[in-house]
Formats: sequence, C-alpha cells, structure tokens
Amino acid sequence: MKKSYLFAMAAAVAMAMAAGCASTSVERMDASAVKDISGKWNDTDARMVSTEMIGDCLSSPWYSNATAALGKQPVVIVGTVSNKSMEHIATDTFIENLQRALINSGKVMFVASKAERTDLSDERAHQDVNASDDTRKSNGQETGADYMLSGIVNSINDRDGGKEVVYYQVNLKLLDVKTNQIVWNGEKQIKKYVKRSSSSW
Repeated sequence: MKKSYLFAMAAAVAMAMAAGCASTSVERMDASAVKDISGKWNDTDARMVSTEMIGDCLSSPWYSNATAALGKQPVVIVGTVSNKSMEHIATDTFIENLQRALINSGKVMFVASKAERTDLSDERAHQDVNASDDTRKSNGQETGADYMLSGIVNSINDRDGGKEVVYYQVNLKLLDVKTNQIVWNGEKQIKKYVKRSSSSW
C-alpha cells in the first residue's frame, strides 16, 4: 500500500514537472490578419460582415429617400444585436464594428447608445450643479435618432467525427423610429468547413 502511494506521488510530481517545462510560444500578428484556428466566429468575421452589410445598407433606396425627405443626413443609432448562435459571440465588439462602419461612411450622423446616454445624462446633472453658466450643458438638447439598426446572429453546426460545417447567418434591419417601418433588411451568410485531427477531438 505504501509503495502504491509513493508511486502515485512520484507520478504526480513528474506530471507537474512536465507541465512546468512545457514551452509557450507567442507570435505577434497584424490586428487585421486573417487566421482561423477553431472555425468559430472571430474578429475577421465581425469586421467583414459589418463592412459589407453597412455598405449594402447605405447603398439601398431608403437612403436617398430619407435624405430627400429630411433635407439632411439621417441620424442613426444601433440598438440590440442578439446572439442566437450555439457559441459565445462578443456582440458588443460586433456592434462597435457596425457603429464604426456607419460613422466612417460619412453618410449618416450617429448618436450614442442607451448606456452611453445614461453616462451623458449623469454628466449633465453634475454640470447643472457644478459647472459655470457659460460651460454648462443643459438637458433637452439631444439629437434624436431617425433610424435604429438592430439584428440577430444565428448559426447551424453539422458535425461528423473530425469534420464540421459551421454556418452563420446575420440579419440586420433598419427601422424608422417614428413609424416603426422596416426600411432595409440585410442578410449575410458565412460558411466554414473545419477538419480536425483525431488528437484535437
């Protein structure tokens, strides 16, 4: 019994030492480089989808109709983008990609999200008490959004052994805030074929 205990302890120490000796290699990459490792949704997918879908959105008929009716660039806000896929997707990062594509297009004006507006309201409340008259920013001066962008991310996984097909479908809609009309409905699909060796199962 004592020999078995000593053998188990020696094995545990050997395993710990082997783990401690394992080398780690880090390679810095360009942030825009494309490198798929797991086949899951990644930063490249988020950038590509946001760029393509916002490009399609701003080239659709609603845009010229809106600018003609408003007499100015439409004001847009991004609402909720829901993740209904079977994996974790950082939707906050994807929303930032959408915002960046909209703002950098130069075709729309953009207003802060609900969370950002709460921070701004707190700041104005602070200024109302503490700021000088000539620098105080009063409430009731916000720019209201004309349109809201919202969407959903879905996925389907088909796996057999070490082979897997991962399919993503992103749907985005642009809604008229005043009338609730859907003025644009966009869709983007991504399909990945992933082969894994038996050692990575």
